[in-house]
Amino acid sequence: MEKEYTPIRSFLDLDVYRLAHKSALDVFWMSARFPIEERYSLTDQIRRSSRSVAANIAEGWGKRKYPLYFKKQLVDANGSLEETKSWLMFARDCKYISIEQFDALLTEYETLGSKLWRLEERWK
Repeated sequence: MEKEYTPIRSFLDLDVYRLAHKSALDVFWMSARFPIEERYSLTDQIRRSSRSVAANIAEGWGKRKYPLYFKKQLVDANGSLEETKSWLMFARDCKYISIEQFDALLTEYETLGSKLWRLEERWK
């Protein structure tokens, strides 16, 4: 039996985009409880990097006519993803999030990273 594929009409149809968007929202709500003195440092950095993952996917999709550009944006998204994981480690080590929260978010980002690399490798 052949697998049926749904056409991708928008970056919103990409699983990696939806997961990146969800993960950025998870980071946003988690970071809302950081101490006020972290507002312009850790809070700002982790929110920016987590949102950048989704934004790079969307930007690349918009320029997908040029496959190498789309792939570059996926690589950039993965760079922002790794940065987000680093900020999550700081949040854990500063005791702003629990080990359980850290583990859950790290797992989410590990899954997203795998999907990003597969998409980059298989795109046209």
